[in-house]
Order: sequence, then structure tokens, then C-alpha cells
Amino acid sequence: MTGTTHVVVIGGGYAGVMAANRLTRRDDVAVTLINPRPDFVERIRLHQLAAGTHDAVVEYRKVLAGRVRLTVDTVTAIDVPGRRVTCASGDTVGYDYLIYAAGSAAGEARVPGAAEHAHPVTTLEEARRLRDVLAAVPAEAAVTVVGGGPTGIETAAELAERGRAVTLVCGGALGPYLHARGRRSVAGRLAALGVTVLAGPGTRVTEVTRDAVRLADGSELPSAVTVWTAGFGVPDLAARSGLSTDVLGRLRTDETLTSLDDVRIVAAGDAAAPSDLPLRMSCQAATRIGAHAADTVLNRIAGERPAPLDLGFFGQCISLGRRFGIFQFAHRDDTATRFHLAGRPGGRLKEFVCVQTVEHLAKEARKPGSLKWVKDASRRARLDARRAPAAPERVA
Repeated sequence: MTGTTHVVVIGGGYAGVMAANRLTRRDDVAVTLINPRPDFVERIRLHQLAAGTHDAVVEYRKVLAGRVRLTVDTVTAIDVPGRRVTCASGDTVGYDYLIYAAGSAAGEARVPGAAEHAHPVTTLEEARRLRDVLAAVPAEAAVTVVGGGPTGIETAAELAERGRAVTLVCGGALGPYLHARGRRSVAGRLAALGVTVLAGPGTRVTEVTRDAVRLADGSELPSAVTVWTAGFGVPDLAARSGLSTDVLGRLRTDETLTSLDDVRIVAAGDAAAPSDLPLRMSCQAATRIGAHAADTVLNRIAGERPAPLDLGFFGQCISLGRRFGIFQFAHRDDTATRFHLAGRPGGRLKEFVCVQTVEHLAKEARKPGSLKWVKDASRRARLDARRAPAAPERVA
């Protein structure tokens, strides 16, 4: 390939920004990042925005390489044969390669009343609306947070620390990712903050009304404000554009993150489903997958064979208010170990991770190619085991 290669990156979150910055390693690559907002959103701080303790945005000039052209718009369609994207403004942008980093948001709330009466907290606009809703009700008004994962735990803790009367409805286990030891630590801190935690199968939400939440065990909780953190979904842009997706709408790729339909399209972040074995949705994975997606494109431009994905995890960190938190250590295959760091040290580490995540983006803008990450050789073994033919059934 000769001349300038134009790469369009859809989505300016953790994965998209990392990919765009890393692409500037080559002087003959022009990069356009298309994002609906003019500022970078620190998604891992949106619960703080809702509680009024952080604004959760960073100016793009602080995290985006100067050579990357930022277009504030929303991609509405991908013309795969024509190698063009169409935006909500009506503009079209051509590309030689496309990195699909459309991200994720709250999943479709199928529980009756949830869409009308519950407030998600997965986008900047949602978090701002929730902050305004909370400001309009008395401090003692009952707040129900639905979802026992990291977002639910962090939101419940943040609001309780601000003096809110919070009930956390898990719909199953509290912190399913956590080891039992870490789960006990989180439960203890939530109790100290005054959060009522409802866990177990009977806590599945069956209906949300304007002022109550009904559970599978028949109980009803008064709720002036209901926050919905149960589940994530991805935009349907890839599916609407005729690309192969999994059941959640993530773009199906091979292990190099290349689309199964077109070698010019590479996926990154939450919207990627490599080998139908997607990684956990997290900023930890998003930045590394974004870097790998960029490397795949750069390999193809150079006429080299892209490497397969090789990403290991080191754990999960959860804030429990502004001073406390927990870091749950994990094996490289992203399964929790029995070790965790809790209390104030855990809180300081969580804040360090939040700050360093932005710094990783800024450093990649200054020095593209600088990000390194933990590897996980077991992924290949898991893929091989899944692809192996089943043993024939023995006949007695």
C-alpha cells in the first residue's frame, strides 16, 4: 500500500482513544476519531458524577494525539463495500481501515416499568440526569440500586456516603466476580455505610413503578429513585450495517480482532467478540484491546501478519465511597483469587487506577506504542478445548 492510509475509529472511549493514539506510530497514517461528545468521558467515574463528587470528563486535548482528527458526530451506518461511514449530521467519511470501538451502554431493561421509571448510569447523559433527579428529592428519600455488580456496588456506596438511604438489590450474588473473602469485605463496608443489601435468587426485580420496586419473593420496596445497573448492551450499528454479530450485538472477529466479514474492519473494546469468546467488559480490557486493534491495522498496512490476541487480567477494583475500596486479585484468565486489598489502601489503589487509566491514554498520545500489558497463554488452550470434537458417547 502506498500513500496515506486513512483509518476511521468509531467511538472515543477507552478503546477508541487508545487505538487512535497508537495508530500515529506511522507518519503515513491519517486517523479520524468520530465520537458523539466533545470531551472524553471517564466512564469508571460516572457513579461519582451521579453522586456529585466528580464531573467524569477530561478534555480530549489531554488524552488524544495532536495528529488525530476529532469529529464530533454519531455514526449511523457503515457502508462496508463502499468503505464509508454515514453520520447523523449527514456527512460521510471514507476509510481504508475501520476500527469499530462503539462501546457499550445499559442493556435493554425487560423488567416491566424499568425503562419508564428506573435510571441507568452508563453514559454521561444518564449520570447527569440521575444527579439532577437525586437533587430534586429529599436526602432521606429511599433510593434503590438494582444490580450487584461493580457499578451497582460503587453507586450504592457513593450515594450512601453522601447521606442517602440506599438499598442495593443484587438479583443474585453480591459481586459475582469476587472471591468469597472479597465479597465479605465488600458486604462489611456497605453495612458500615448503612446500605441495605438484598442478595439471593428471591431478590430478582419483577417490576419497577414510579415509587416502588417489586421482587420475585413477593416483597415490595418503597423507592423514590431507582437506579438500574443490571446488565450491559452494545449499539446495534454493526448489525444494522450487515456485519456478523453475537447475540448481544458485539462484532464477531477472529483472534486478531479482524471482522469475520471484512479484513478492513477491526473491532476494539466492549463491542468486540473475538472468536465468540469476548473478554470481560472493563476499561482494563478496553485499553489493551484498543492497542491490539491498532497493532492489527498497522501490521496489515505494513504487509505483515497480525498477531492473535494475548491479554491477561490482574484483577478488579471497586470503590466503596471516596476513601475506601477493594482490589480483588485475579489469575491471568480473569478468575478471582483468594487475595484482596481492602479498606483505605484499597480505596487509594482504586483512585490510582482511575488516574493511571487516563495517564495511559495521554502517554500513548505522546509516545505511541508505549502501552504494554499482561499476557494470558491459557486463552489459546480454552479456544482449542472448545473447538475440540466431543468424545463419542459410550454405549453400555
